[in-house]
Amino acid sequence: MGGSGDSRYAVLKTIAPGRGATRRNQCNQDANMLKVNKAVFPVAGLGTRFLPATKASPKEMLPVVDKPLIQYAVEEAINAGITEMIFVTGRSKRAIEDHFDKSYEIEAELEARGKEKLLELVRSIKPSHVDCFYVRQPEALGLGHAVLCAEKLVHGEPFAVILADDLLHGEQPVLKQLVDVFDHYHSSVIGVETIAREDSRSYGVIEGREWEEDVIKLSGIIEKPAPEDAPSNLGVVGRYVFMPTIFDHLRRLKPGAGGELQLTDAVQSLLANEQVLAYRYYGTRFDCGSKLGYLKATVELALQHPEVSREFEAYLRTCLPALAAVA
Repeated sequence: MGGSGDSRYAVLKTIAPGRGATRRNQCNQDANMLKVNKAVFPVAGLGTRFLPATKASPKEMLPVVDKPLIQYAVEEAINAGITEMIFVTGRSKRAIEDHFDKSYEIEAELEARGKEKLLELVRSIKPSHVDCFYVRQPEALGLGHAVLCAEKLVHGEPFAVILADDLLHGEQPVLKQLVDVFDHYHSSVIGVETIAREDSRSYGVIEGREWEEDVIKLSGIIEKPAPEDAPSNLGVVGRYVFMPTIFDHLRRLKPGAGGELQLTDAVQSLLANEQVLAYRYYGTRFDCGSKLGYLKATVELALQHPEVSREFEAYLRTCLPALAAVA
């Protein structure tokens, strides 16, 4: 889980001008006009941990209260200023494309019934200024391969990568925090959070030194190390902003176990040529790739939902005596 509070985020916005200017001068000056307009969503995974629910439906379409996981991710991207969404899909993922497509039948029915609020809600799923693109990952060959599949649609621009399994909730959208770091330093940025050492086998773990509060200059990254081998207690979460040079390193990777290309390996390779930063985001992360994390997200967001929060909280309170008895 990341930190919390506006004060930490404000630090990034008020970095000492002298130090910030010096470090920006270390970056490619041609990057001054680069903006992050594109986001890549790798959604070709099989979702085996949620079988049988995901046998014929993408795990990214699992609902948390009244929105699917992928919609939370897209909304986060939109709130970070992203206007082009690139979905790297696989077999049985057509539901994602349908979700972000216009539904003439539903809209006509809602309009005929005078359901204006629902009609507005359906139309807001994909705002008119946002474009969606789809590319197939023919084989499940790792996260790095999924990102590489999007190269032709990225067109040599900086871009974000969002893993919808990680539902990140904060006062400021987490991807917006990373984009702000990118805009300041013009370097690739990886989202990280503080983890328990014993959990290191579930994360990519970074090594580096802190530059400004919560901004770390990477010197290394290891995929799922044993606790005794973890170089720090900072684990990578499913939010990235990359310079397009990451594709050069993805193409050069040699396949690892199962023929997969790992994004972590490409980042490690990228470090030999250019600066890469990590940002310790503030907010709360729910690992919706696990059943427990998914349930936690559902409870937390239901307690914040304007339609059901009061009644749901009352229901949970009725459960407390039974839980206490079991304990």
